[in-house]
Amino acid sequence: MALFVFIQNVCLGTSAPIKKDEGGKSIYPARLQDSDAVYFTPENFKIKADGKTDVSDELQAAITKVKTEHNFGVLFIPEGKYLVSKTIYIPTAVRLIGYGKNRPQIILAKNSPGFQTEYENDKGHAKYMFWFVSNLSKPGDEVHDAGASTFYSSISNINLKIEDGNPYAVAMRTHFAQHSFIAHVDVQIGKGLAGMFDVGNEMEDVRFFGGQYGIYTTKPSPGWQFMMVDTYFEGQREAAIRTQEAGLTIVRMNVKNVPAVISINPNYHEKLFMEDCRFEDVRSAAIIISNEDNAFNQINLRNVVCRNVPVLASYRRSGKTTPGAGPIYRIKNFTNGLQIDGLDAEPQYKTINEQEKLSTLPEPFQKDIPDFPAINTWANLKALGAKGDGVTDDTQAIQAAVDKYETIYVPQGWYRVSQTIKLKPDTKLIGLNPIATQFLIADNTPAFGGFGAPVALLESSKGGDNILSGIGLCTSADNPRALACKWMAGEKSYMNDVKFVGGHGSMQRIGMPTSKTGTATAPGRAYSRTQNGGDASWDTQYWSLWITDGGGGTFKDIWSANTYATAGTYISNTQTPGRIYAMSIEHHVRNEVRFNNVANWKVYAMQMEEESRESTECQPMELENSSNMVFANLYMFRVIRVNKPAPYSIRKSGGKNIEMLNVHNYSQIKYTSTLPLYDINSSTEVRPWEFARLYIGDQNNTVNVPANGSVTKLATGFEFASAACADSKGNVYFSEQRMKRIYKWSSVTRQISLLADYPWEPLSLACDKNDNLLVVFKYVPKPGYLVNGKPEKFDNPADASGTSFSCWGNSGFASWAYSINPENADESIQKLNTIPMGQVKQVYKALYPAHRWRDYHDFNTVTVNKPTECFVAPDGVTIIPVVYDLARSTALAQAYPGKPMYSSDEYDKRTVSTTVNNEGYISDLKYFAERGEFASATDAQGNVYIADGQVYIYDGTGKQTGEIKVPERPTGLTFGGPGNNTLYITSHNSLFLVKIK
Repeated sequence: MALFVFIQNVCLGTSAPIKKDEGGKSIYPARLQDSDAVYFTPENFKIKADGKTDVSDELQAAITKVKTEHNFGVLFIPEGKYLVSKTIYIPTAVRLIGYGKNRPQIILAKNSPGFQTEYENDKGHAKYMFWFVSNLSKPGDEVHDAGASTFYSSISNINLKIEDGNPYAVAMRTHFAQHSFIAHVDVQIGKGLAGMFDVGNEMEDVRFFGGQYGIYTTKPSPGWQFMMVDTYFEGQREAAIRTQEAGLTIVRMNVKNVPAVISINPNYHEKLFMEDCRFEDVRSAAIIISNEDNAFNQINLRNVVCRNVPVLASYRRSGKTTPGAGPIYRIKNFTNGLQIDGLDAEPQYKTINEQEKLSTLPEPFQKDIPDFPAINTWANLKALGAKGDGVTDDTQAIQAAVDKYETIYVPQGWYRVSQTIKLKPDTKLIGLNPIATQFLIADNTPAFGGFGAPVALLESSKGGDNILSGIGLCTSADNPRALACKWMAGEKSYMNDVKFVGGHGSMQRIGMPTSKTGTATAPGRAYSRTQNGGDASWDTQYWSLWITDGGGGTFKDIWSANTYATAGTYISNTQTPGRIYAMSIEHHVRNEVRFNNVANWKVYAMQMEEESRESTECQPMELENSSNMVFANLYMFRVIRVNKPAPYSIRKSGGKNIEMLNVHNYSQIKYTSTLPLYDINSSTEVRPWEFARLYIGDQNNTVNVPANGSVTKLATGFEFASAACADSKGNVYFSEQRMKRIYKWSSVTRQISLLADYPWEPLSLACDKNDNLLVVFKYVPKPGYLVNGKPEKFDNPADASGTSFSCWGNSGFASWAYSINPENADESIQKLNTIPMGQVKQVYKALYPAHRWRDYHDFNTVTVNKPTECFVAPDGVTIIPVVYDLARSTALAQAYPGKPMYSSDEYDKRTVSTTVNNEGYISDLKYFAERGEFASATDAQGNVYIADGQVYIYDGTGKQTGEIKVPERPTGLTFGGPGNNTLYITSHNSLFLVKIK
């Protein structure tokens, strides 16, 4: 049976009276000057804006001009009435934007040819005023519908009207993908079929009047959710929305005088979330549900006010109904579907129906999206001297504009910057197309290169009311300190329509050479391939979007798919309320998104996607120590090209009062993530891939420590966990080198958290006297990056010659060290200085490689060599002597003056002891035990624990006194916990502890 055969029985009679249309507020009440835009004016095209002259061909010609001359951009349409009589096609990345005191109106003429009959072979059985397509076709050729790669297309601030005599007319067909939207549009459907067929990405401030439907839709492209904010529907003849699989995520929707609000097609499911909505005069049922008791069918309503809505929900299969609570009532909470009431609760199908009667209709819900300032206050960035040519350094022009003006309009252009742009508390930056309007940094820009803490391309004010809209931020590929945006603005701030450029979604600007990132200024060099076919520059920058230090506000229509970044979005250390409306985070190597110590956020329509080459081993979401959170219509997807299983989509640690509504964990292949959520501290698995609700309360999610001598698994799921060390408080740290992650086990909370995921491979860890965490890491220079005018170059030192590890590609990098304060890790990262060895006369401790692979049998001599320089920790008395073997060692042996230091000859399977003097030199090498691999640890009594397949215990004389059998092969050992009497053991996959008597 053909899809949407119900259209054949359209009732063409007069609909209910339509509310008088006031036209909606014009968002752009004056012309904006942009030399790269096309203006649909009589000076440029043979048109009249009188509502009588047919402008169809000229409008299509104007759209074609934007596409062919620029590849992407803006067509400005001034105030007036424009008559069309045929379908207008809008290709990828072209935006139609109206301006004037009143919005322009485009009208489908009465009895336009072809709009009177049903089209059985068309997906929507209709004919369209505007059809968003992937590319323009020649007349007579097949039309290519918008799809998964149709980005940056939109209609904004333009009203549409369908005149009588067009019963099968639909105003818009919108099956587009990221950064495509409909906004600030009134659609007068009248006796036509619908305002929109096949939704895509998001819409804001759209009103539908009349029609059989406001919207009817199938699954969005390429299967994502659909976000609707601040919409209005009135007078539809069958339903405001008829849908199947659309992932409708709806906030502040007003509906009046309809038979049904949401009608789900027979034998189809819907993942429906609605919040802060209002229904009035609904004659049949507000929600018509089809696939009841199916895990894919997920219905959640929160804070919905109803007047004259006698039936809240009806069910096609069973014929049952859920009545409303009275003439006026509020739906506090309605959840229908598979529900999990706690991490350890059994999933069950049920309905939660919490309603309350009201005596009067409450005031309308207030929007949380701020209005732009008056357009006559906007300063034009190019008029202020910025070039936007992708070559000229526009840093000073941009910063000067920000310092002087509150609101800055950024015309289309690629604006190269070389330093951080810092916003004032009231700064608003407004662009109109985030692929055509970009701030970018070229590869190897000095301020963003080398090693160091993150440096933002754009930095908001702290606690301010900043607005950033319609602008792309590009950090190119080879800028390892780069962070696209650091956002610390307050609850009333707003980020909208922002693309974090790099990797997927890039487009070439016609007439301008580009690099692999899509930027105009980065070198046009070829991809640097790694052994797995990826790009060596992937995952070498900090996060694209970092919301931190009390940052919050509203974030709408954000696409973060820069494969060169460590993660697409990182939200940390904030309790300021935040709302996310439609955020797409994709194609990162290790993490898509992290929430770390976050509270009071609502996340609507967040979507993650893992691609095969770059993201096969990506952890989509880290959810750490975060509370009072809501995730609604959360989609987690692995593409059909992925050929390796993944353990879980969300890794959680700590936190409470988290509600996940309408979760979709899926792939077209068999390698869907095995678990949608895994709680690392309690080893709790959430198994259902699809569910309507999961509530995570404040249940105890720590591991109970058993009696002395027993081995307890604390957590698992790591990749070669190693580098274990502890601080004076008993907290334990360890890392995953390849995945560039550092973890902390808290001795107080008995929970694991992800402490750091910087773009630097951690080799080994230790703590100084003041509990700063010291990290020896691998620093790889970027081709083209200059230090004092010369390329960075690292030659192997003399002591590399005794090990084959220095061959076969393990050269050309440096083993450096940095420190972080674990209480404020992200803000405190700093490289350790090197000083001459012996300069610290009274060393607290020296840190040497815990094991060395010396297959030229020079271990005994190299170990007691006297290094010439050392890294010095922030405490001033802890040092790390600079030796080549730091490059391979997974742990650091602690050399305290006056005490023996134990390290292993990994090649000869032997542990040796050495003595330590006050300056940190070691000497007097003696054989201790004929066992040894990666690590050893010494307890307070001087007993030595050696990892070698199991853990073997020796007294101070080298006599074996015991053995600890570990379920997995040990890779690291350290004493920590309260009193430092607990042995922590890392393995290839897990963290264990053993309470020592």
